[in-house]
Amino acid sequence: MELQAGIVLLIVFFLMLALKVPISFGIIASALVTIVMFLSPSFGMFISAQKLVTGIDSFSLLAVPFFILAGTLMSNGGIAKRIINLAMLVMGKVPGSLALTNIAGNALFGSLSGSGIAAATAIGGVLGPLEEENGYDKSFSAATNIATAPVGQLIPPTNAFIIYSAAAGGTSVAALLMAGWIPGLLWAACCMVVALLYAKKHGYVVERTEKLTAREAIHTVLDSIPSLLLIVIIIGGILSGYFTPTEASGVAVIYAFILAFFVYRSISLKDLTKVLAESGVMTTIVMLIIGASSVLSFVLSFTGLPQAISSLILNLSDNRIVILLIINLILLVVGTFMDMAPALMIFTPIFLPVVTSVGMDPIHFGVMMVMNLAIGTITPPVGSVLFVGCSLADLKVEKVMKQLVPYFVAILIALLFVTFVPALSEWLPTVVGLM
Repeated sequence: MELQAGIVLLIVFFLMLALKVPISFGIIASALVTIVMFLSPSFGMFISAQKLVTGIDSFSLLAVPFFILAGTLMSNGGIAKRIINLAMLVMGKVPGSLALTNIAGNALFGSLSGSGIAAATAIGGVLGPLEEENGYDKSFSAATNIATAPVGQLIPPTNAFIIYSAAAGGTSVAALLMAGWIPGLLWAACCMVVALLYAKKHGYVVERTEKLTAREAIHTVLDSIPSLLLIVIIIGGILSGYFTPTEASGVAVIYAFILAFFVYRSISLKDLTKVLAESGVMTTIVMLIIGASSVLSFVLSFTGLPQAISSLILNLSDNRIVILLIINLILLVVGTFMDMAPALMIFTPIFLPVVTSVGMDPIHFGVMMVMNLAIGTITPPVGSVLFVGCSLADLKVEKVMKQLVPYFVAILIALLFVTFVPALSEWLPTVVGLM
């Protein structure tokens, strides 16, 4: 009966995806159909409602709406322009400095906003026209922006690790946040190598014709410091023990509010309603997905599907390298059609026992999993960041894909390093005493 229930669950779930039903409703529908068919209708409705509520009844998940609100304030607070100015100052006369600025800007702004789409829109929207004016190939500029927009999903503060922690049974959020730094920077660095080689080959040499004075350079640095301090305050506060990751999200909101309203004065009280509404909608979507995934997790445990998948993978091979490659491949495919939050909630309980059985630490696996799913956002056929970046550049996906191929190669190399070199994820949390 368990096998039949698992088959029904998968058929209904993928049918909902094919019909383009919103992911949260598709998850609930597949879970309800399975419960009604193989348990009892009355019990099914009761347990579904209960799991939907208890799935989001977690203190650690309280950080999600606060970080979303802080990210929305930062996205609408004129932060992108200041980060771009700082990145341009650092890149100077390096070949392809506008492309390298795009990469650095995506990494910084993506970590502050917590959204790959926001980074692609804010940074790419400013730099795209500048790159075109300086003779850059439009598809190369779009590919550079798309390839690095998700980097912020790994660099804290990010909601992805909070959701993974909840799905993994309470793995340290602080350790996860520290673990994401080096892999995120490695992703950006690998893409910078690709951009630099391309820029040298095509003669994208010096974009800045005027020389900045010392006063302008100092002003650029000072103007960007308040934005970058958010990362310092959040990570520093958590590591020093002044506040927990959940409390840090509240501090992030207060700081972002002060920055946007009083320091940069880029948001007025009239704009606050829009910011709150945007954050509320995004929070509702994420929380509904998490609650729905909790219902699905219950049904999965009933069907025995996670255990069956685990046994199948372990029966295919007992080689650690082969097992991790298989899981990477599955997650890369999943990331192409499923958003990060439901993917983390659904597949963490399935794969975590498998990777721990071959000696992988849950912190290391969390970083590997988030990186895989972040890559999925720039991969066809459904990559959200891919389509946003192409729309922003007014280009067809097919035209940008040719320029994306070298970036995909570089990113996959970074992923393999992250997968098979545990120190990249575990060294920093260990140094600060979190592992």
